Amino acid sequence: MASKAYSTAKIRAHLRRRGIAATIPVPSNQVAGRLAKGSQGGRPPSLDPEMYKQRNTVERAINRTATPRTVATLVDKREFVYKGTIDVATIRIWLRDPVRHASRDTA
Repeated sequence: MASKAYSTAKIRAHLRRRGIAATIPVPSNQVAGRLAKGSQGGRPPSLDPEMYKQRNTVERAINRTATPRTVATLVDKREFVYKGTIDVATIRIWLRDPVRHASRDTA
């Protein structure tokens, strides 16, 4: 799974050779280029929208974790300190954004 920036023929060919199913959306300029070629443009690559939504959810969670500068810039030199920093960042996110579906858990 990748963003539109990685939607090149070379990357897709590499993934196919390795037997990896790509979930990469196609940028509008590539769609226009393929359509301009007509029947020589080939068929559009497949995209599983549900799988891409999951990728987006994970990426947003990682971006929220990287908000503290120490996590984003890899300031901590030791692995256990870095993991502790990530733990603190995720706990802060959890405390700021309580579970929205708490009513479902109490029933």
